[in-house]
Amino acid sequence: MQTYDFSPFYRSTVGFDRLFNRLDSLVGQETKTYPPYNIERTGDDAYRISIAVAGFSNGDIAVETKENSLVVKGAKPADNADSKREFLHRGIAERAFELRFQLADYVEVTGANLENGLLHLELKRELPESKKARTIQINGGSAAIEDKSVN
Repeated sequence: MQTYDFSPFYRSTVGFDRLFNRLDSLVGQETKTYPPYNIERTGDDAYRISIAVAGFSNGDIAVETKENSLVVKGAKPADNADSKREFLHRGIAERAFELRFQLADYVEVTGANLENGLLHLELKRELPESKKARTIQINGGSAAIEDKSVN
C-alpha cells in the first residue's frame, strides 16, 4: 500500500487541519468488506445506508451516533451447549462486526429498519436556519452625501 505525505499542504493552507487529519486517518485504515453495505442518495439531502445482516435479529444489532460518527455493531449471542447443531456447510457467517461511518456536519440518523436481512439506516441533512443561504434586500434611495470634512 502506498503512503501519502500531506505535510506540504499543512504549510500552505489555513483552517483545513480537520480535512487533512481525516485524510491521514483514512490512508491508514483497511477497507472493511464484512458485512457488505450500500450507500445511496434518496433525495437532495437524504441518504440511506443498507447493510446485509443475514441471520441477525433486532436484539443482535446496535446503532450508535456520537458527534459526526455512526457506529453499527452486530454480535450473535454465544451458542448454548444444549443446541448441538452440526453444519455440513456454513455459508452464512453470522460473525460479529463493527462498521464506522463519518457523517458530514448536520447529518442525522432519522430511522432504522430491519427488513428481509437488510438493515436500512435513513439519514437526513438538516441545515440550521443560521447556515442556510438567505437573500438580503438592497434598499435604494436618493440620499445625498454631505461633505463633513473640516478645513
